[in-house]
Amino acid sequence: MRPAAQPAPAVPALQPGTSRRSVALLDVDPELGTGMTPERFAMGRHEIRALPLTLRRGEWSPGEAGSLKSHVGLLVLDGVLAREIVLEDTISTELLGTGDFIRPWSDDESSLLRQRVRWQVLAEARMAVLGGSFAKAVRRYPELSEALTDRALARSQRLATTQAISHLNSVERRVCALLWHLAERWGRVTGDGIVVPLTLSHRLLGELVGARRPTVSTALAALERQGTVRRREDATWLLTGEPPGTPAAQVRRVVSHRRRLVTHQARPALSVLDGQRSEQRAARSAPFTVR
Repeated sequence: MRPAAQPAPAVPALQPGTSRRSVALLDVDPELGTGMTPERFAMGRHEIRALPLTLRRGEWSPGEAGSLKSHVGLLVLDGVLAREIVLEDTISTELLGTGDFIRPWSDDESSLLRQRVRWQVLAEARMAVLGGSFAKAVRRYPELSEALTDRALARSQRLATTQAISHLNSVERRVCALLWHLAERWGRVTGDGIVVPLTLSHRLLGELVGARRPTVSTALAALERQGTVRRREDATWLLTGEPPGTPAAQVRRVVSHRRRLVTHQARPALSVLDGQRSEQRAARSAPFTVR
């Protein structure tokens, strides 16, 4: 999706004292109740509520959207968001859409790497804010927890596939595989082929596959000459032929790693990050000394 030229601020969310009409969560996301019996689904429609949140296109700073940290999380009902990891001079992007469960405030947790997390709303997004009432409902309806767990696992699988795509040794192969990967979620079948209805820029495609924009432009030109990928007049993408990804014969055999991955420890070792936190706690509790 092509971000707006002038990023629009997000709609303020959940400021104290603001009255919002809640919605029936199973009405706006009925797939959450897939594991329920018809009777339990009918009961859940009345009991499981959430607050609506709409985000306009542009950069989104979750910290500016009110006191969201006290909530369980946000459930994407519609739209497309980009979660960008900025590491030194590189940006790696993940696309999120309908059904994804996110906790953007967890991005603030400490890490050894000094990366920065940014959020972009690429297509106006509707979300359900899952608060304390949802946490209580999960106890009565464990099917909700199972559904969210399944979605988290599906997201991790998509990320693993994207990582594998970024390891392909040609940007042409990466871009082609990525578009087919996105087609699994957003694509629709037409008489000409598979349409991916996302107006992804060359720069954003580069952030998704680990390549620079000029290289992506060259790769797309080559794919268009081959007739496998074509950009339509509305800036969306058309895929033809068969999807790539069949494992080559030489990599089908599992090669065992000879070295031991983790050395034997007599007792669990303190991680570097845990040690860093311990030092910070000790520094905070140390008496103040005038020198």
